[in-house]
Amino acid sequence: MENNKSNTGLKVGLGIALVLFLATGFYTMNLYNSSKKVENELTEEKRLVMNDLNAMAKQYDDAIGENEVSNANLIEARGRIQGLIDSLKISETNVKSLWRYKSKYASLQKEMDVLLAQNDSLRVENSYLATSLDSTRVRLEERTIFTDSLLVQNNALAEVVSNAAILNTVGLKGFGVIERTSGKLIPTERASRADKIRVCFTVAKNALVQAGDEELYVQVIDPKNNTLGLNEQVTFGEKTLNYSMISKFNYENASLNICEFVASKGDSKFEKGRYVVNVFNAKDLVSSSEFTLK
Repeated sequence: MENNKSNTGLKVGLGIALVLFLATGFYTMNLYNSSKKVENELTEEKRLVMNDLNAMAKQYDDAIGENEVSNANLIEARGRIQGLIDSLKISETNVKSLWRYKSKYASLQKEMDVLLAQNDSLRVENSYLATSLDSTRVRLEERTIFTDSLLVQNNALAEVVSNAAILNTVGLKGFGVIERTSGKLIPTERASRADKIRVCFTVAKNALVQAGDEELYVQVIDPKNNTLGLNEQVTFGEKTLNYSMISKFNYENASLNICEFVASKGDSKFEKGRYVVNVFNAKDLVSSSEFTLK
């Protein structure tokens, strides 16, 4: 009798154990499946975040490629995105990690919207500025008063602007003259009759130059390559200039006509042939002309 009770108790215990085992197995299986599903979802979410970051990087690459001079802010932002991409590749795939990367992505998205809008605005402004500068160059070229200075500085408008705050000359002419005792001057092309070389030019008006005392260096070179007149030297940095005379005048923010005289060397007559006349503003050649004495 007691044996039957013992067997019955054992069977009940085994039954309960079996039920608990099956329940545990079922719970474990469900937990595994649920964990696997979450892992797959997190992996997919990580892939989507990676795609978004790559797309953002591509937008920056396109914006940077559109600029001849790259925007430093765009380049810096592009570098931060690449760093985030590299970090995401090796990061753990969990909710906390993905949330952190998605938060950073959202912040970078806002920053990109602002930077790209600024970049588009800057590109439009640069286009307008280039058009405006081209128009200014055309108008300057049409003005005779700036012809000589623009011929010297025609490589780029930027050079014209950077060097615009200096006095220039136009209408430079050199010719021989006979000087009467009365003071009357008679132009001549005969070397044997010329008493002096007369050099005339117009100082062009330039609103960027302040009124006051100014000076230009006049250089007259004879057919034998001699510098007539004073033939003195002045040094500007590494450049040395031989000049015939210094033309000094008071500039009053208006065009000014100037004529100067250069004598031959000693009591000798002028040589026959081609003469070159140059006018320098410090080290810069601002006008050049030629004439011939027969």
